[in-house]
Amino acid sequence: MIDKIVNSVQEAVSEIHDGATLMIGGFGEAGSPVELIHALIDHGAKDLTVVSNNTGSGEVGLAALIANRQVKKMICSFPRTANSTVFPELYNAGEIDLELVPQGTLAERIRAGGAGIPAFYTPASVNTPLAEGKESRIFNGVEYVLEYGIKADFSLVKCETADRYGNLLYHATARNFGPIMCTAADVSIVQSKYIVEPGDIDPEIVVTPGIFVKKVVHVKDPANESQLVADKMKYPW
Repeated sequence: MIDKIVNSVQEAVSEIHDGATLMIGGFGEAGSPVELIHALIDHGAKDLTVVSNNTGSGEVGLAALIANRQVKKMICSFPRTANSTVFPELYNAGEIDLELVPQGTLAERIRAGGAGIPAFYTPASVNTPLAEGKESRIFNGVEYVLEYGIKADFSLVKCETADRYGNLLYHATARNFGPIMCTAADVSIVQSKYIVEPGDIDPEIVVTPGIFVKKVVHVKDPANESQLVADKMKYPW
């Protein structure tokens, strides 16, 4: 019997090791797997390379992981947003590395990694500092820059509904990077608000098939990261 449900967020992240490359879903605060990230803080894995759209908000979730000095490098599109202070301070102090990637390019690099595509050409960064040192070619009179697909050891993803096979549905824009991050990681770890029986999800509407998911943990009352930030909460509590 296939059963990918694990008993706790602590068990879900227990395999994450020092030096791992980790993808973390979320578009700003939408779809951020807060409980899994906090469990990872407690777990203590360090020297992580994290691939995410941004660098977290306030002092919870991803921002708290960074503040706890567990992340050595961020690969992201928006290292500074309205509620991000932790990463900019550490970066300016030379305490964390950054690889800045245009948002569409980041999404395509993750998708390519999951699809087994090693590299692709894009015009996104032509004639910008982000193209420096990278190979470029002309196609039909237009210059394109070579970018490489991204793979990860683990991904942390938040979904709305899952079954024990690991089939996933998402809530609105909280879907964002989750589906492609599940395909691009060796071990995809998912927190889900609802767990349903096999067959309760119409196969025609499954977003992430269970073949791309290793672990699912039930988080029936997930934290609202925006509210945590507004309340000026700080993890560890």
